[in-house]
Amino acid sequence: MRFDIATLFPDMCEAVLGESIIGRARKAGLIELYCHQIRDYTLDKHNRVDDSPYGGGKGMVMQAEPIYRCWQAVCEGLEEKPYVIYMSPKGSVFTQKKAAELSRMKNIFVICGHYEGVDQRVIDKIVDEEISIGDYVLTGGELPAMVICDAAARMVPGVLAAEECFTEESHFSGLLEYPHYTRPEVWEGMEVPPVLLTGHHKNIAAWRHEQAVRITAERRPDMLSDNEK
Repeated sequence: MRFDIATLFPDMCEAVLGESIIGRARKAGLIELYCHQIRDYTLDKHNRVDDSPYGGGKGMVMQAEPIYRCWQAVCEGLEEKPYVIYMSPKGSVFTQKKAAELSRMKNIFVICGHYEGVDQRVIDKIVDEEISIGDYVLTGGELPAMVICDAAARMVPGVLAAEECFTEESHFSGLLEYPHYTRPEVWEGMEVPPVLLTGHHKNIAAWRHEQAVRITAERRPDMLSDNEK
C-alpha cells in the first residue's frame, strides 16, 4: 500500500509518520509513504502557492495548478491513478469503517489544504472524496492527513502483530473496547477483575463482551442504536 501526501509542511508529516509502528512498517517495506512539498510544483518564481479569493474576503486560497502538478508527478510513477482525498471540514466524518475501506486500497493521494482552503476547481478535477476528522477546524490538513494514514496503515497485513490487534478495538465491531489490566495484580488497593486471572478463555471473552456493551451503552448509546438498524 502506498500513501502520497501533498503538503506545505512535509517535515511535519515525516516527523510523525516516520516514528513508532508506522515508521517501522515503512522501513520493513510493508507500506510506502511519501510527503511532497507542494511549493516544488509551482511555476511562480517566488514559490508562491496561494492568492487572494475572487469575490473578496479574508484570507488566501491555495491555487489549483501546484496541487494538480504534484498529483500529475505522482501519477506518472504509478500503474494506476491513486484514490484522491482532500482533508476538509466540509467532508464526511472519518470512521473506523472508512479506515478499513481505505486500508484495502493500493494507492492513496492526500491533499492538505491551508488558509481558506484550495481552489474548488482542483477538487472538482481530481478529488474522489472529501474527509473530515471531526466537527471542528484546524490550521491545516496535515494533522487530519496523518490521522487517516495512521488509521488505515495499521490495518495493512503485517503492520501489527496480528489481526486481533485491531479487530478487538473500539469501533471496529460497533462497540467501544473493554477495559485492560496488567501487573501488578493489586495496585493502590484496586484489584484486577478475578475472571481475568482464571485462564478460562470462554468466560473471559464473555466478560469482555459484557463490559464492551456496558461501556458503549454508557458513553455512546448511539452506537448501539446503529447496530440495531
